[in-house]
Amino acid sequence: MDADELELAKLIGPFGDISTIKIVRDRKTGNCKGYAFIEMEDLIAAESAIEALHDTEMAGRQLTLRLVEEAVKPPEKNVFIKSPVSTNYRTSDTAEVKKKRPRKTF
Repeated sequence: MDADELELAKLIGPFGDISTIKIVRDRKTGNCKGYAFIEMEDLIAAESAIEALHDTEMAGRQLTLRLVEEAVKPPEKNVFIKSPVSTNYRTSDTAEVKKKRPRKTF
């Protein structure tokens, strides 16, 4: 039996505010793959939900809850931007101009 977003919200909701719920489904069949991502507003609320609900049972299946923190993207360096005026490439960090390699002729 597949759980839906409302059932998960009722289960997790008492621990804190939920931002998003994403149940992962098979693209072809639409059937639940057996896991979901729930984003909560507060880290402490998420930790208390994990502590209370980890290894409990829902619809005949054992729940495994884990905390997955978002990966912080490092600032991009040396991003290449194609200039609309010329065919040269330049980096956003420096004024250095890098030229394209010449094309090979056959």
